[in-house]
Amino acid sequence: MVTDNVIGGIMSSKPKIADIKLSMIMSSPVLTVKKEDSVREAAKIMYNNRIGSVVVVDEDGRVVGIVTERDLIYLIALGKKELFTEYPVWQIMTENPITGRPDESVIEALTKMKEAKIRHLPVVDDENRPIGMVSIRDILEIIVSLTQSISK
Repeated sequence: MVTDNVIGGIMSSKPKIADIKLSMIMSSPVLTVKKEDSVREAAKIMYNNRIGSVVVVDEDGRVVGIVTERDLIYLIALGKKELFTEYPVWQIMTENPITGRPDESVIEALTKMKEAKIRHLPVVDDENRPIGMVSIRDILEIIVSLTQSISK
């Protein structure tokens, strides 16, 4: 989640939206699970931290998937609540998720997210290790702040 301090810092320089990079708004550190962790464990992390996704990493810490609140809703909708305790996350995760780079603009990220119909974008380093997370809400908060500053 983008904090008021982050927004204030960004807004103090009167940026254009195209100038705002993911590194400026991403949440860090990224909460992760391993492929073998249970769906229940992923859900508990999301609940306890009030977040909508966890990144799935391999033994080297590289991104291999993402589990989102949408994945959990699908399990419930399909009547498979018992899978929360039995299933490892690799069975419900989205493999090879779309990712962003820290130097990528908010506009580029928003375009990716719109085209892929996703709400969470892991930000990765050169070795595909997660270094941040950007949600559609983070981007919306920046757009609202920019819009408000223009209208003043």
